[in-house]
Amino acid sequence: MAKFIPPLVCLMIGIVYLILSLHLPISRIGDPQSPKYFPVLISILLISSSIIYFFQMYRDKAVSFEAFKQLWTPLVIKRIGLTCLFILIYTLIFERAGFLISTILFLAAVMFLINGLKHWLKNLAVAIVFSGVAWYTFSHLLDVSLP
Repeated sequence: MAKFIPPLVCLMIGIVYLILSLHLPISRIGDPQSPKYFPVLISILLISSSIIYFFQMYRDKAVSFEAFKQLWTPLVIKRIGLTCLFILIYTLIFERAGFLISTILFLAAVMFLINGLKHWLKNLAVAIVFSGVAWYTFSHLLDVSLP
């Protein structure tokens, strides 16, 4: 029975997101419905994927669902809690430190949490390169102002 929880949760999120997307205000310039297109598409894809996932789980109902049991190990709960804490810290320092520094710190913290200290060079390289490429893409190529 526990294996039906993830597709049902995703289905509920998709339905709520669809309802909220349909209530977005209309645009005053261009196509009045254009702000709704992308969110509605995302919600329809989420709902469709959830339904497909649900029927796959129903078809394979005899197979045990071990992944849900693995979620409740102390290590996983600790990692989820620390990731939520890192997200909170990231949101608090984002405006003050700016996109580049706060994103490097956040990604490095999550990478160290997942990979450990043994892979410190890879963790730092991924955090710095990804943040730098994202900053350059938005700031210079797309001309989007970042904090």
